[in-house]
Amino acid sequence: MFTGIIQSVGKILGMESRGGDMRLHIQTGTLPMEDVHLGDSIATNGVCLTVIERSAQAYKADVSRETLALSTLAGLKPGNPVNLEKALTLSTPLGGHLVSGHVDGVGTVLERREDARSVRFRIEAPAELARYIAHKGSICVDGASLTVNAVDANRFELNIVPHTLSETIMGGYVAGTRVNLEVDLIARYLERLLLGEKAAESKASSQGVSLGLLAERGFLK
Repeated sequence: MFTGIIQSVGKILGMESRGGDMRLHIQTGTLPMEDVHLGDSIATNGVCLTVIERSAQAYKADVSRETLALSTLAGLKPGNPVNLEKALTLSTPLGGHLVSGHVDGVGTVLERREDARSVRFRIEAPAELARYIAHKGSICVDGASLTVNAVDANRFELNIVPHTLSETIMGGYVAGTRVNLEVDLIARYLERLLLGEKAAESKASSQGVSLGLLAERGFLK
C-alpha cells in the first residue's frame, strides 16, 4: 500500500524485453534506498513494482504483460521521468489517501491552463471508471494522490499547486499526455458490498449498482 505522496522523481535508465514482458531499470533520484530490500514494493508512476535488483541509486523490476496492457509503462523510454514512492509502513504519515498501486485504467490529459500560480488540468478517464470519480473525492494520477475539483461525465479537473508541479512529473503534462489512474479503494469496495448476495452471480460486478438495487436494499424510498 501507498499514500500517493510522491517521494522522488526518478528516471528510466533502461527497458529490457523479456519474453513478451519487460524489465525496467530505474534511477531513484533522491529516494532513500538504504532500507529497500529485494522483494520490497516501489510505486512507479502509480504502478506497484517489486524490486528484484537494487543499488544505492537504482533498482530493477519486472513488469508483466497484464501491467503493460493496463498502464502507461509500455510507452516509457529511457530518460523519461517517473514518480516514485516506497510502500507505506505503520509509522508512515497518511498525507494522501490509501493507494494500492493497482492501476484501474489510463486517462488522457485534454487541457492544461494556468490559474494564478496553480495549473488546472482536465483529464478524460475510461468510461467505466466514471462512476468512481466524485467531486472533492480522491483520485491517484501517476501515483500522486489528488483531489477532484470538478466532474463532467467521464472527465474531471484537477487544480495543481506549484509544489506538486515541481515535485512530480505533472509539471511536464501537456494535452495528449497519457496517465495512470487508480480510483478510490473505498468507492470500489462500497460498490461491491452494495451488491450483497448478487455479487456471487455471474456478471453482477459488471452490472454495478443501479437505482433498483439501491431501492431493494432500502437505500431509496
